[in-house]
Amino acid sequence: MADYAHSKSNSGFKQDQKRDETPPIDVSKITLKVINKDLFDCVAQNAAKSISEAKKELNKPTQLRRFYDEIVMWDQKLTTVSDDKRRAEKFSEYLPFIKMLNAKVAYAKGRNLVDINFVQLINHCLNQIDSYQDLKYFKLFMEAFMGFYKEKRQKD
Repeated sequence: MADYAHSKSNSGFKQDQKRDETPPIDVSKITLKVINKDLFDCVAQNAAKSISEAKKELNKPTQLRRFYDEIVMWDQKLTTVSDDKRRAEKFSEYLPFIKMLNAKVAYAKGRNLVDINFVQLINHCLNQIDSYQDLKYFKLFMEAFMGFYKEKRQKD
């Protein structure tokens, strides 16, 4: 029994060590309130590069695409509302469900589908969303990110 516990803890250490080999993502330049001219270019490309450096079984494009599709869905629901006042009301109604993406990403992390860098990226962006405009910029950032990501992980 002791041998099993020992071998199990060693394998856990190796996984943690491998996870630590991937450099942490720098999200400091991802700002949705004040749009930097490079947000949808160099910043998105650097984020995609960082996320693509995870182990091959993590951050598969299809998995990340599911999160992007949900972001697009929330944006589309708000885009179809023509009246600004009504859109603001709908945004307030939808915001808890939009922020629930944090829980969904955490669940995916718990199932070893995404890495900590992707969790941090989504969390950092969602924490900045306070308006429809913020959501729109988040969607555009993720669109650019997904384009660059596919370039980095073509064979997945």
